[in-house]
Amino acid sequence: MNDAITIVVAAWSGLLTIFLTVLGYIVNEKFSKIKELDDKLNTTRVEVAREHITREEVTRITDHIDARFNRLESKIDQLIQSKLNA
Repeated sequence: MNDAITIVVAAWSGLLTIFLTVLGYIVNEKFSKIKELDDKLNTTRVEVAREHITREEVTRITDHIDARFNRLESKIDQLIQSKLNA
């Protein structure tokens, strides 16, 4: 009877060891994959930030374009006015 309990406990310990080893390997792989994805995400954030244009830059550029169009509009108006006066 005592030998049977010892065998069952040894078998259970062996199975538990195998299960925990496999589980530990899977968890380790998943954490490694998460770390790899986190590194890729951080790299992507840096690349996006490098190529990202700020709101102030957009405002500055659109103001510049508006000024150029206003000058062009003034010149067209002067041209039309000179044609009408002639």
